[in-house]
Amino acid sequence: MLPIFFSTIIMSTCLAQLQTFSIQQAVTMDTHISHHFHIPPASLPIIPILFMIPIIPLYDRVFVPFARRITGRITHLQRIGVGLVLSCISMSTAALMEVKRKNVAATHGMLDAIPVAQPLPISTFWLSFQFFIFGIADMFTYVGLLEFFYSESPLSLKSFATAFLWCSIALGYFLSTIIVEVVNKATKNLTASGGWLAGNNLNRNHLNLFYWLLAIVSFINFLNYLFWARWYKYRPPQVQSGSNKA
Repeated sequence: MLPIFFSTIIMSTCLAQLQTFSIQQAVTMDTHISHHFHIPPASLPIIPILFMIPIIPLYDRVFVPFARRITGRITHLQRIGVGLVLSCISMSTAALMEVKRKNVAATHGMLDAIPVAQPLPISTFWLSFQFFIFGIADMFTYVGLLEFFYSESPLSLKSFATAFLWCSIALGYFLSTIIVEVVNKATKNLTASGGWLAGNNLNRNHLNLFYWLLAIVSFINFLNYLFWARWYKYRPPQVQSGSNKA
């Protein structure tokens, strides 16, 4: 079970990067919904939660029964795998959205503008695409991982099933800090700012390349997950219900 656990850490790393750099992106963009109301950039991480509120009931009541009629069964590992694929797609979408944002900055001659004083003429809602996809990925992987650990753990460890999920998230967030430092050191001689993510001008940075890097790492991580998922053998039902014989 440990290889399955470690395969979900990269997804948590991607989530940490979205929740960090998307706020910096939003600061440079138009956050107004109307003339008198705008979205605080720091509130963007709530978007995946807003998406998941209506999606989870649809997933449980519509998608799962429909998929079972076609495939006969949806395993926990299949749900985790779908989430890992969507995580890769989300990071690719984030890279494309960053390219679009920088193109707007270049078109309007605002590559060197101070982001807070002069926001770009592009709505921050463009960032909702990557959050929407990652929200669905979050639902598949984390729900599947929680069910997987609870159903497959030994009886003496079932009470710790939720702890495995939060450990994966915690390690992913910790790894995200290391990745940023490594990327900046590896690219410090390639850019004038001292790295892809260094400096205080996001318009001159290479966040889009960093997102592509995470998408590639996520894809490699998914291939690694496929190896362990195909190798894994589920516990027999009689083992899971062995305590009832007592």
